[in-house]
Amino acid sequence: MSITLHLYYTGENGAARKFAEEMVASGLADRVREEDGNERYEYFFSMDDSETVLLIDRWKDQAALDFHHKSEWMPKIAELRTKYRLKLKVEKYTQI
Repeated sequence: MSITLHLYYTGENGAARKFAEEMVASGLADRVREEDGNERYEYFFSMDDSETVLLIDRWKDQAALDFHHKSEWMPKIAELRTKYRLKLKVEKYTQI
């Protein structure tokens, strides 16, 4: 059962885009992609809302997602969210 998360990062003055750019430039996005069970980790930029970035994050199952949430990358990602003063909205979808 795959689990797909849509994470909407919203900030001000381009902060969400800067966050996504730093995630990629720092290598954090690649580290998440290399985790066992990650099936997709990709950022998208809205044409209608320049202050929001969408991350589509898919995992093979709940165990892989739980392991990711306990990974050494999560505190670093949280620090970046704080640095850019982002709000986060999450939608969760499961496939059977």
